[in-house]
Amino acid sequence: MPVNPNDPRVKRTRQLMMIAFMELLEQKKNIYSISIQDITNQATVNRATFYAHFEDKNAFLECWMREKFLMIMKDKLPDLRITGMNSLQIIIQTVFEFLIRFRQYMTPGDNQFEPLFEIAMHKELDQLLLRWLKEEHRASSSEEMLETTALVISWGIFGTALQWSRNPQRRSVNLMVREVVEVVAAAVAPVMADAESL
Repeated sequence: MPVNPNDPRVKRTRQLMMIAFMELLEQKKNIYSISIQDITNQATVNRATFYAHFEDKNAFLECWMREKFLMIMKDKLPDLRITGMNSLQIIIQTVFEFLIRFRQYMTPGDNQFEPLFEIAMHKELDQLLLRWLKEEHRASSSEEMLETTALVISWGIFGTALQWSRNPQRRSVNLMVREVVEVVAAAVAPVMADAESL
């Protein structure tokens, strides 16, 4: 039977497992060697409890990455709302900085998890942008057009940041963020113009 993620006990148990995982990550310095048994032992919960919350280690890792990414986003943008290009720039900067920090935890053995983490982060970014576009342009564009715009922009931001994070010495983060903001502004301009013409 699936657990209710809004139940305070469920939240507390998940938090225990997330904290346990972070402690193990600090000790072992890699993700691939941390087992479900390690997590449950560290969190003082049993394996059945783990499986009541997560299908497997990959589901746990995806949840961990989403929560970590959202926590950092909320630190920079407390209400997680985009209100204009300034807050959009904050989000873009945060994505770049998060990915470079994330790489510090990755070892060659952890490469197998990279696509999983990328999907988790991208989903959150896409949803954040889609919420913004829907709030800004309620009646001006079709739902499908807003979804497509959010998808293109989120992949543009995330893909650029991901590629840059693999070799950050080539260009400064500030320069990259500034250029990405310019491209995103151009990408949303047609949708913004539709909203302003109403």
